Amino acid sequence: MAEQAAIDAAVSNSAPHYEPFGWHHWPDHPWLSYQFRRGLGETQEGGGSVSESFLAASRMIPGDLESWHAEWMRVADRNMQRGDAEAALGHVRTAMNCWLRAADQYRSAEFWLQADDPRRLATFDLCEQASHKFLGWLRPPGEVVEIPYEGKCLYAYYLRAPNAAPRQPVLIAFGGLDSFKDEMWFMVGRGALQRGISVLMVDGPGQGGTLRRHKLPTRHDYEVPVGACIDWLAQRDDIDMSRLAVSGSSLGGYYAARAGAMEPRLAAAISHGAIWDIHERWKTRDDSHGLAGHIRWVFGARTMAEATEIAKPFKLEGVLDHMKCPYLIIHGGHDVLGVQAVQQVYDYAKKVGVDVTMRLTNADETGAEHCQHDNPTLGQELMLDWLADRFGIDQAALPPLPVQG
Repeated sequence: MAEQAAIDAAVSNSAPHYEPFGWHHWPDHPWLSYQFRRGLGETQEGGGSVSESFLAASRMIPGDLESWHAEWMRVADRNMQRGDAEAALGHVRTAMNCWLRAADQYRSAEFWLQADDPRRLATFDLCEQASHKFLGWLRPPGEVVEIPYEGKCLYAYYLRAPNAAPRQPVLIAFGGLDSFKDEMWFMVGRGALQRGISVLMVDGPGQGGTLRRHKLPTRHDYEVPVGACIDWLAQRDDIDMSRLAVSGSSLGGYYAARAGAMEPRLAAAISHGAIWDIHERWKTRDDSHGLAGHIRWVFGARTMAEATEIAKPFKLEGVLDHMKCPYLIIHGGHDVLGVQAVQQVYDYAKKVGVDVTMRLTNADETGAEHCQHDNPTLGQELMLDWLADRFGIDQAALPPLPVQG
């Protein structure tokens, strides 16, 4: 029986208030409230400011997607313009802060636009431009790369840890249904660099620029794009190929588990949000679902029914049996999109002999929302400390880390 997601539950309190999963700004519009909570949480990793976020929300018409786009654009444009102006004055740190805020605010502004809305790619382009400016001033500078993939490319950023050995461990990081490489800084990227782990943040099939420019939908056998990323890393002379890991957030939790099971060159895998069976999860949902537009776009489908049919092979039964590397599952204990799957994934992995660790975050520590959207710093700490331990990194012995972000 499919789990009833909390985001679909009847509303008993329409006023803005705090819930175990975090700040609930528009209870009568739970999907917009969820996305606002996501942007609000990422302010603590540099993706905006708390005041800017509430200012933008105060100007929005609740439930109106046009005002959502307009108000996020307003604060994003201001940060982009200020960043450019401060850079011209030599105020590099201020410029970096502004560009990083703009990148995540453009991501929010883009979110609810229709796939065929010309503003969608234009806003995404601005998000990337802000990211590129920020990454260019990291030390060492972040690299904007295109990874060869089936005659096209996967858009990605490679960030080399400034305090690690000449040959470095690498985390290959993917988003999920609606997250992409530019958001990965706030979810895993910064935490990886802090612990001497380089990070390759990637738009896989069905994500970011790879979907928007190449029109490439997702695929169930995500070990293929992950393998392309590993092939790209193998051509470099600064990679410790014995210490490669993959992480995926939300739907990416399935991608990472699948890759960890089927790609033998991976030394660890992290599901940042557990996914057991996409078809089972979506089979009762129709085109009124809050993310139906994203789902149809990502899966290359015309209807939710068609997307659900395409999703049939997106399951971990019979897949985790092949996993040989250590595996971490981290999941919000009050995830509004569902909690049941995490136990299914963990129990099955344990049954088939996987070296699996499960961590449910709780309301008192916060971070109990989907992918710790209400406290992404906690999510980074839990995931990257686990990975550093698995990679044998003595964090106390690392050279001092230059200020990042």
